[in-house]
Amino acid sequence: MQHRYPGRFLLVLILATSGMNVMADTPTAEEMWEIIQQQQQTIEELKGELAKTGEKAAAAESKAEAANRNVEAAADAIEEAGSAAGGGRSWTDKTTIGGYGELHYNNLDDENDAIGGNDNVDRVDFHRFVLYFGHEFTDRLRLFTELELEHALAGEGQPGEVELEQAWIEMDLTQTHRARAGLDILPIGIINPTHEPNTFYGVERNRVESEIIPATWWEAGAGFNGEVAPGWNYDLFAHSGLAVPTTGGSAFRPRSGRLKVANADDQDIAFTGRLRYTGMPGLEVGIAGQYQNDITGTADSLDIQATLLEGHIDYRHASGFGLRALYARWDMDDGPAGIGPQAFNADTLDGWYVEPAYRFQLPGDMWGEAGVFGRYENWDERNNIGGSHRFEEFSRWVAGINWWPHENVVLKFDYQDEDADGPVDAVFDGVNLGIGYQF
Repeated sequence: MQHRYPGRFLLVLILATSGMNVMADTPTAEEMWEIIQQQQQTIEELKGELAKTGEKAAAAESKAEAANRNVEAAADAIEEAGSAAGGGRSWTDKTTIGGYGELHYNNLDDENDAIGGNDNVDRVDFHRFVLYFGHEFTDRLRLFTELELEHALAGEGQPGEVELEQAWIEMDLTQTHRARAGLDILPIGIINPTHEPNTFYGVERNRVESEIIPATWWEAGAGFNGEVAPGWNYDLFAHSGLAVPTTGGSAFRPRSGRLKVANADDQDIAFTGRLRYTGMPGLEVGIAGQYQNDITGTADSLDIQATLLEGHIDYRHASGFGLRALYARWDMDDGPAGIGPQAFNADTLDGWYVEPAYRFQLPGDMWGEAGVFGRYENWDERNNIGGSHRFEEFSRWVAGINWWPHENVVLKFDYQDEDADGPVDAVFDGVNLGIGYQF
């Protein structure tokens, strides 16, 4: 440590020493001069020691400053490396978990029991339990997965199954364009991309998007998505195709052709594209198209090309009024006489629905919001009559109410009235109750 006043300290020391000498014995002039010279030499030596100490302190301070600069530079390098690798966030910050679920009760009477027997339904079912897992490897590279348990119990002889519905990697190519590959939900319709129970009216998903599209529908492949102009979004995807049965009760039924990427042998390639406009608040208008090189797969002798076209509007006004409408149509090659799609009335399969709704805030101390809706559906579906299995035209009226005590929790009630234009095994009238959530 440096002394602030070394000169004063030395003066005091000299005076004290001198005083002691005076008290002891008064020196002569020669002795006094010798004493002064000795003391001056001592002062010079002390000054030298102090100077060396100051130099050492200055050197130590300089080294400390250099060390601090090195630490700061290392910290900056670590921060930059962390930013490049994913924003410097921890693993938990870059990983997300979510999901949804829905419990249904159906009480439906078969109004056509004279043809196919009594098929009444009185059933409670935890229809879906879904978990999402997402992870950001970097700011430009991410993973998303969706794992689902259907009907609460899976295994041999049980009604449910465990399904991997999504598992894809996405990379940002630019600020507005991305590449994606893996297991993915096809971008067709309204329900297929967005099917959480709190996002739609009615307990069950509409039949047009269950039979014609058919939701939920995922395949393996790769493609691109992004924005071509403000409010205009696109998707392009090359992927595995359907492999519909060509005989039996599900012959040429699109829904029965989903192999769900589970040891999916003999599928041919397919392509899907979609264009959407979302530039107005609350509005989505979309069109989508798909081409199947061989909708029956490659294991048989048939080579049936097929195309699916779909268009929809989904509008939610700030006043609470809403409207959904959708049309979808399959066109398949006729195929060989007696065994191709035409033989089952399946060369053209289409369906459409329109659904007006009104959502409003509940008054007073009541929780959340409620919404009332009505929906008319018209679609082609197999008649399920043994020995025939042709496609017939079905129609259904559905009306009901949704209650959202929280935006991610919904309770539902609806009544349905179903009919068919030809002889079919069953048409169902009755009520449906449901509860659903998303997180």
